[in-house]
Amino acid sequence: VQLQASGGGSVQSGGSLRLSCVASGSITNRYVMGWFRQAPGKEREFVAGIAGSTETPRYANSVKGRFTISRDKAKNTIYLRLNNLKPEDTAVYYCAADRTTTQRMEFGAPMDYWGQGTQVTVSS
Repeated sequence: VQLQASGGGSVQSGGSLRLSCVASGSITNRYVMGWFRQAPGKEREFVAGIAGSTETPRYANSVKGRFTISRDKAKNTIYLRLNNLKPEDTAVYYCAADRTTTQRMEFGAPMDYWGQGTQVTVSS
C-alpha cells in the first residue's frame, strides 16, 4: 500500500485548502485513515481521522470546527478541507492508514502506512 498526499500550498490567514490522499493497493474498510502534521521544531501531531466502515470522523481540538475530513471509498481517497487557516496551522501534513481506531490514531498508535507529506504555509 502506498499513500500519495497532495493539495498543500501557501495561503493567507483565513484562507482555505483541500488536501487529498490517494491509497494505492488494498485499503479496506478495516483501515482508519487520517492526517497528521509536523511544524518546524515540533513533534508530529494528530489532526483528524476517519473510520473505515462507519466513516465517523475524529478531530484534534485545535482544528475542530475549521477542518473537515471525508472519505471516498470508491476512489480509495481521503480529503481534508482546511478552512479559516491560521499561521499556527503551518506544517507538513501527512496522511496515514492503519487497522486501528480513530481514538488510538489520535493517541499515538503506530501507523502501518504513511504518505510523503504536503506543505501547508499560512501567512498572517
